[in-house]
Amino acid sequence: MEGLLSGTHTRLLPLLLLLLLLLPPGPAWHAAAQRCPQTCICDNSRRHVACRHQNLTGVPDNIPELTQRLDLQGNLLKAIPPAAFQHLPYLTHLDLRHCQMEQVAEGAFRGLGRLLLLNLASNRLRELPQEALDGLGSLQRLELEGNLLEELRPGTFGALGALTTLNLARNALVYLPDMAFQGLLRARWLQLSHNALSVLAPEALAGLTALRRLSLHHNELQALPGAALSQAHSLARLELGYNPLTYAGEEDGLVLPALRELALDQGTLQALDPRAFVHCPRLRTLDLRGNQLATLPPLQGPGQLRQLRLQGNPLRCGCQARPLLEWLARARVRVDGVCRGPRRLRGEALDALRPSDLRCPGDAEEEEEEEAERVAAGPHGSPRALGEGVAAAAPCPRTCVCASESRHSTCEGLGLQEVPRGFPNDTLLLDLRRNPFRAVPRAAFPGLAHLVSLHLQQCSIAELEAGALAGLGHLTYLYLSDNELSSLSAATFEGAPRLAYLYLERNRFQKVPSAALRALPSLFSLHLQDNAVERLAPGDLAGVRALRWLYLSGNRITQVDPGAMGPLKELEKLHLDRNQLRAVPTGSLEGLPALLELQLSGNPLRVLHAGAFRPVGRSLQHLFLNSSALEQISPGALLGLGPGLRSLHLQKNHLRALPALTGLEQLELIDLSGNPFHCDCQLLPLHRWLTGLNLRVGATCATPPSTRGQRVKAAASIFEACPSVAARKPMRAAAASGPGARSPSIQGLQEEGKVSSRRAGQAPELLRLTGAGHRPSHSQRQAVPWGSGVYRTWLSPSVRCWLFR
Repeated sequence: MEGLLSGTHTRLLPLLLLLLLLLPPGPAWHAAAQRCPQTCICDNSRRHVACRHQNLTGVPDNIPELTQRLDLQGNLLKAIPPAAFQHLPYLTHLDLRHCQMEQVAEGAFRGLGRLLLLNLASNRLRELPQEALDGLGSLQRLELEGNLLEELRPGTFGALGALTTLNLARNALVYLPDMAFQGLLRARWLQLSHNALSVLAPEALAGLTALRRLSLHHNELQALPGAALSQAHSLARLELGYNPLTYAGEEDGLVLPALRELALDQGTLQALDPRAFVHCPRLRTLDLRGNQLATLPPLQGPGQLRQLRLQGNPLRCGCQARPLLEWLARARVRVDGVCRGPRRLRGEALDALRPSDLRCPGDAEEEEEEEAERVAAGPHGSPRALGEGVAAAAPCPRTCVCASESRHSTCEGLGLQEVPRGFPNDTLLLDLRRNPFRAVPRAAFPGLAHLVSLHLQQCSIAELEAGALAGLGHLTYLYLSDNELSSLSAATFEGAPRLAYLYLERNRFQKVPSAALRALPSLFSLHLQDNAVERLAPGDLAGVRALRWLYLSGNRITQVDPGAMGPLKELEKLHLDRNQLRAVPTGSLEGLPALLELQLSGNPLRVLHAGAFRPVGRSLQHLFLNSSALEQISPGALLGLGPGLRSLHLQKNHLRALPALTGLEQLELIDLSGNPFHCDCQLLPLHRWLTGLNLRVGATCATPPSTRGQRVKAAASIFEACPSVAARKPMRAAAASGPGARSPSIQGLQEEGKVSSRRAGQAPELLRLTGAGHRPSHSQRQAVPWGSGVYRTWLSPSVRCWLFR
């Protein structure tokens, strides 16, 4: 007896151990796992909870306590009260994107000592209270991109000692105060791009001792803030592109001993001092593409420089370029760039030239050609030299501030009713924003021939008189946002032929000011967002053939006529989002061979027809169709979009089905979240296509109810009953069983006692519905009135269901 018991215990021991492993760790966990808000999807095995796009106005109070990842994006959480998540102490990831959030109370996240990622991007935050982020001592990544932050208070991030990445891109920051990032001792990447930063206090970056990457591109920096940047002495990568910088020199004080990559691309650089980077000895890559450099001296200091990018500059390959070529060869620096002149070398690659190819004074033909081109081009050269030969600078207008060192003048917000005069003749930037001028008269800016950037935002301007910009031959940036302009005459921009960036957003235009634009042959970027434009007609953009970026978001456009865009052969970005388009303007995309990015989100498109994007299929890289009320996408709608497409945004639509996106396997990002997919056999091609992608796509089933919340990509069991899937199973089974194998019959199963007489009588109906050997679908199971036991086990490769009593 004892031996028998011992043997029994031996056999039961593994089962007991397995049972202990499967049991929950305790009653508290079991209770927590059973709770799940009705509007959420709870994955208790991974401790993930998703309550996305449910119009929630508050944080649900019955979320399982042990939740580690909580996704609340797309709700209506306008304010986060104090200790809003204190009942979730185990959270490591919290997603609050797109929640229309306007306020975060002090102590809102207290109790989240384990949180690693907090995503507050794409909300409406204008400020962060000083203690809003208290209690987040473990936080490693904070996303604040796409808010309305206008200022940062010192100490705001003081409690985030473990933070490594801070994203403040696409806000409204204009100034960084001293000690703005105090306490971020471990921060390695700070993103400040796409703001309106024009000033960095000298100690703004103090304390960022571990910072390796700083992104400041797409801001309003008019001079290199060397003193501020040098506080981050560990920087290895610095991105300063798309800023209206005109000059960089040693006097800017840039001291970054660890810097390896510096991007100063797509600005207005006209000159570079040989010692500009003398205190950056490890610099390896210098990006100067898309500036206004006619020449460049040999650079002193960066002895490790290996790549110099000069593409898109008006390089003059005359005698003055010989020292540059000699230095490039001696230092073994790779260079790109093409000569703009003299005429005989126009189009020649810089790296294909030898110093001996460049003619020097004494060659009569060369001197004659250079003189002719110099007269045609007008004065040029270093901005430091632009004032040479000019009369002494005039005194600064009363109440305004004129900085001689940076050559910036400002009269911002002084209540002036007329444009003041008497600024220094060498002024490069003039800031007159927030003055109630109402009108700008003819020749309003005399003596400012070297002006590069003019700010007239929020000035209640209703009229810009003909010739208002006369004499501004070097003007590159003109800001007229947030005024009351409804039209512009043909002569408005005469006298400013170099204007490249024109900001007209949030005015009262009902149509594109085409007559005025014809005077701007160099226009690079046109901003007409949030006006009242209703239609784009042929000829509207005929005069801006060099245009690269066109922003028409947030208008009332219902129609884009064929030919309205062109031909704009250099256009790279076209933003038509938040308009009233009911169809993709396929015809108007003809003649846009360089288009890289197309924004159509927020239009009531409903249906995408075949070949909708065929005209731009070869060039397009980013396509935005999110929030477009899409209900149907035809199988050929994306036909022609080739391997160049990198991102496809289809989130927040009404798609219940979607064809396989064949030919788009090179995608780096595809977002299908927020669509109510109906997971039946019609979705099988999409499921198969998605399984071949190594990407998170966000597509989840909404119907039938039994599939709700399952990921389309991972839900293989849902599609097993589909004919094309099931048809393969008997073939595989037959091959596996061999020619002599015989499938068991229903009669044989009955004789062996494995199937009752009643169920055996119903079996033919099952086989008729499903096909012999196929697993029945949910609807087929409902058609055959059997108990659930009939589907309990799937064993035989030929007869998929064994019928149990």
